[in-house]
Amino acid sequence: MTVADLGILRDVTVDADGTVIATLTPTYSGCPATAMIEAMVASALREAGYTTARVETRLSPAWTTDWITEEGRDKLRDYGIAPPVAHSPDPDALFAEPRVACPRCESTATEQLAAFGSTPCKAQYRCTQCHEPFDYFKCHRQFG
Repeated sequence: MTVADLGILRDVTVDADGTVIATLTPTYSGCPATAMIEAMVASALREAGYTTARVETRLSPAWTTDWITEEGRDKLRDYGIAPPVAHSPDPDALFAEPRVACPRCESTATEQLAAFGSTPCKAQYRCTQCHEPFDYFKCHRQFG
């Protein structure tokens, strides 16, 4: 899984003096992994031979799960994390729980155990079919 798969890597540019600039948008503005992700991207740029490189954080527009690539969704599932499910556009379903498929057996007979999983951007679920617990990457969408 890469930061590009997750849609966190927003852009890579080269400025007039040849400095490579990688722009990241964290999944949440207070994400505790942001500093580590920035350090790892900076390290990867140095290892790739870019001696003048920097990493910038852009908070606007805010990250959305719509930016996760299809390959990224497949990789989440393969890792045992259910990828985000789009909520219904029906206003009556605004606060309804999404139908989350188990990443192991694909059953939608699942239940939320906790609003937060291993990280704040995930919730803890359990499949009532295969009885396995799993994380669900919460849907975070842009409106308007």
